[in-house]
Amino acid sequence: MAIPPAVVRAARTGWHWQWLQLMNGLGPADGEGNYTRPTGAFVQRPPLPANAGTAGGHVLIVGRSCPWAHRAWLVWLLRQLEGSIELLTVEPDPEAGRWRFSQPFLGCGTLQELYQRAGADPSQRATVPVLVERASGRVVVGESARLMELLNAWPAGDSAPNLEPAEQQESLHSWRELLQGSVNDGVYRCGFARTQAAYDRAETALFDTLERAEAALSGAGPWLCGPQLTLADVQLFPTLIRLELVYGPLFGVSRRPLWQLPALWRWRQRFFQLPGVAASCCDQAWRQDYFGALFPLNPSGIVPAGPPLATLVAAQLQP
Repeated sequence: MAIPPAVVRAARTGWHWQWLQLMNGLGPADGEGNYTRPTGAFVQRPPLPANAGTAGGHVLIVGRSCPWAHRAWLVWLLRQLEGSIELLTVEPDPEAGRWRFSQPFLGCGTLQELYQRAGADPSQRATVPVLVERASGRVVVGESARLMELLNAWPAGDSAPNLEPAEQQESLHSWRELLQGSVNDGVYRCGFARTQAAYDRAETALFDTLERAEAALSGAGPWLCGPQLTLADVQLFPTLIRLELVYGPLFGVSRRPLWQLPALWRWRQRFFQLPGVAASCCDQAWRQDYFGALFPLNPSGIVPAGPPLATLVAAQLQP
């Protein structure tokens, strides 16, 4: 039996209204429908703690599916900080919309409890990554860009790379500013856009920046700022390694597959092969958490099949 057009129109209007309410809960937007990421707690970069480098003195808390946590995790890995900073993984609780500890940590069952004990406003979201001083429970910093910088300054062994080399400072700052808005946050501006115009703006900015990165890597390379790996590369990797697996199908950013940007494809493969990086790439957790938790974007909760991670870091391009 055919559904009357009036019923279809009413259903669409009602669903669109409900979708807007759900999206407002997922992430705020401005009057033009552009997603605007809310400000978190503990966002200022502090001075290097006096006990930095002391074994067991600090804990870095990450979530496997979170790209913002992933980039702090990568700095921790690349700088070989496991001897002085413990890594602790929290698990998502999609029903409650929060991160929880698999075992109580400093007497807290959830990250929200830890944030509030450290003095955060109860209305602020508790996000990863976050660096905590174990003895006091003090949150040192909870903003990923500032945390990356702090971890790069953390005492480390002689073999640990400096990801903010002085001779590449100007290029590094420029790339980080560009990537933060148009790529790292840009995929979310696409996925969480409220209007077609807002999506179009974000999607265009995203691919314009990827094409700029392609041009840069096609020149001197082999890294974004030149001969040395920097925080700019670390900042880009978590977004690009999730591109085909999550952001393309869920956030609608599939206009140009990465194999059409061969320098970026090779760059991603090169980064993936750095020591420890592969173990930080939890592709099954990414897909389960994104498709399973973001109800307004995927109401069915069905996790679709995707390409194996191995094919995305293959030496041979596979058009």
